[in-house]
Amino acid sequence: MNPLLMKTLHLAGALGVFTAMGAVVSGATGKKCYSILHGVSLLLLLLMGFAMLKKPPMDHYWWMVKVVIWLFLGAAPALAKRKALPSSALLALCLIGGVAAAYLGLSKPF
Repeated sequence: MNPLLMKTLHLAGALGVFTAMGAVVSGATGKKCYSILHGVSLLLLLLMGFAMLKKPPMDHYWWMVKVVIWLFLGAAPALAKRKALPSSALLALCLIGGVAAAYLGLSKPF
């Protein structure tokens, strides 16, 4: 598969995750639609991420941190539904997680 297409699909997945999170946190109507968008986007994000890696570099740990961030982003709608955190704090944590994942993906620091 073309690497440019994989990166584009990976970014589309990230945009979908954050769009769905914004809708869930804001309390928009049609929550089922946003939940579907969140799940499909997470799946796209994970599949394209591993497709770009081809095989995980076991001697580096940055990709494992990205998987943990992915798990947090996956659990975020449940945290929003249960009101475990204030909406603004949850959205801020999701954005910080997204920025951290982008930094790890671009710089591969460790």
